[in-house]
Amino acid sequence: MEKYLTINGRKVLFNGEKNLLEVIRKENIELPTFCYHSELSVYGSCRLCMIEIEGRGILPACSTPPENGMVIKTNTEQIIELRKIIMELFLANHDGECTTCGKSETCQLQTLARRLGIDEIRFKNVMHKEPKDLSTYSLVRESGKCILCGDCVRFCDEIQSVGAIGFANRGQKFVICPSFGNDLESSGCVYCGQCARVCPTGAIMPKSEISYVWKALSDPKKKVIVAIAPAVRAAIGEVFGLAGGNGTEIAGKIVAALRSMGFARVFDVSFAADMTIVEEANEFVERLKNNMNMPQFTSCCPAWVKFIEQYYPDFISNLSSCRSPQAMYGSVAKRIMPGILKIPKEDLIVVSIMPCTAKKFEARRPELSKNGILDIDYVLTTQELARMVEEAGLRFGELEPSAFDMPLGFKTGGGIIFGNSGGVTEAVLRSVVNNNSYGTSETEQFNFVRGEDGLREVKVNLGDRKLRIAVVYGLKNARKILRDIKADKSRYDFVEVMACPGGCIGGAGQPVYKDLSVRKTRTEVLYKSDKTMELHRPQDNPYVQKIYEDYLGKPGSCAAHEYLHTKYKYKKRFKETFEIHKPAKENSIKVSVCFGTGCMQKGSREILKHIVDFIKNGECKDHVGIEVSICLERCFKGPVVKVADQILEYCTTKRAEEAIHEELKKRLNM
Repeated sequence: MEKYLTINGRKVLFNGEKNLLEVIRKENIELPTFCYHSELSVYGSCRLCMIEIEGRGILPACSTPPENGMVIKTNTEQIIELRKIIMELFLANHDGECTTCGKSETCQLQTLARRLGIDEIRFKNVMHKEPKDLSTYSLVRESGKCILCGDCVRFCDEIQSVGAIGFANRGQKFVICPSFGNDLESSGCVYCGQCARVCPTGAIMPKSEISYVWKALSDPKKKVIVAIAPAVRAAIGEVFGLAGGNGTEIAGKIVAALRSMGFARVFDVSFAADMTIVEEANEFVERLKNNMNMPQFTSCCPAWVKFIEQYYPDFISNLSSCRSPQAMYGSVAKRIMPGILKIPKEDLIVVSIMPCTAKKFEARRPELSKNGILDIDYVLTTQELARMVEEAGLRFGELEPSAFDMPLGFKTGGGIIFGNSGGVTEAVLRSVVNNNSYGTSETEQFNFVRGEDGLREVKVNLGDRKLRIAVVYGLKNARKILRDIKADKSRYDFVEVMACPGGCIGGAGQPVYKDLSVRKTRTEVLYKSDKTMELHRPQDNPYVQKIYEDYLGKPGSCAAHEYLHTKYKYKKRFKETFEIHKPAKENSIKVSVCFGTGCMQKGSREILKHIVDFIKNGECKDHVGIEVSICLERCFKGPVVKVADQILEYCTTKRAEEAIHEELKKRLNM
């Protein structure tokens, strides 16, 4: 039976929509909202999407399910006035330096203030300005621009399961901040940057390196070379009104723009992606033969690698030792380009343009340098590239496409599709599985690994063996895979993981988007570009073959391992011990809760929360100090809690309470 409701006097059919906001948007009415994202849970904090429902009064559309016969008004005089008041309250507690904000063009606060006709703010500004958090290479945090919508918190928790940022305090002191009120560098952040992607203001932004690149380009002693990642060509057109355009033509325009800015050579990271597949496929075959460290996990995504290093270090040996395409490009460029350009190595500046904020962190990893010289000097995002095009005064849409430079500019279709979720897997299969028993073209043979789901499982025949493969995006999905493998619920031979939804095309360095159809359009751009390539298998790239012949020998050789592989190791999420509660009295006792990886997985976070509530709300709050310890060196006996000098292994909340009471009795005769 069909269901109808009435919106502003019009009868509207609804079917399957989760809430009234979705029904209303389907009718091309864009209700204002900060906190609603279709990929996140409903939060309902901003109240801007209020509507009037006959017989019920004013309710938020995002959290109200549709019902047959509802009569709805979306823009009554009362609702419009309430929205204006809410917006003025947001603006009264906001850093108003909009002209210098990096998100000025895409700031939702500015957009909605303009839409709602805000021409004055009737409330006193009560913002307390905190210093910028510049602690990481990837992101910048400005709490004065935060409107407390919670989008960043929910994404970090619900999609990435990292929880590096959250809510703290109450009332006027209510804030969003990293764990324990520290900076991002001292939290468990993996730098995927998706918090910045969903942030409606400039409270969290990718950290810009534009000024450093302009300075290098202006230095007559330096030669600056650059390479663009596959996903960049799929998205930059959106900034210049060319969304969904021909990926090859857009790439040509990017090359022309970069040459105009003064870059000495313009290359394609897809070349390095081809090289990555040659090495990764070789490594995969060797692991299959020896049944060693299976399944093999991809290592192209630096946010995923950091996630493994911090949260699941027992799986580090399963990571492919291959460097990411960015890291391979930097290593090879620093090896061969000084000779080609006839300059000293120290005068070569290597720049990459990425869809990803975590790539900025990756470029600074000490493993990816030689003798103190970084392989990648600077990393720009797609957003930063667009900004540089504008700063240079270039009319991007009118630029005549130009060709990439050789040798690091030639690529196959296998390298281009790296930017999509499933692209790495498909390229590996093109390299490893050589038959064409399906009777289809090379570009269609392994289409079954493609898709929009965050977790996909496929099987493919390799000789007399059936390969079991998982393709994953979103670190929460990755966590599920890891737990299933650990519990022996699932078995795989190859697992591809990308932190960002949709893969690199959905990276936080790409132009900001809210409509999920944008990701689908970007994905299609890369697959269409693949179809236009003369070659589709990475090992067929003649320039890759030439690099091996001249510099590396063969895949998996000692030279290949020196320049194209790396090693990963366990990384602590936090750098120091953090005090959570300071006692007021002397002769107090100290309680330490271990937040090492093993203890975290076994419930130390819940124990800490319970202890904090128990102490702060009880009679002993002045006599007990609480701290979070990085590691109490009993990883296999967690959760571990230390009460004074007593270490409690396999601790529970009840045991912790009892130990605290016992220690207080000894000291204070309580």
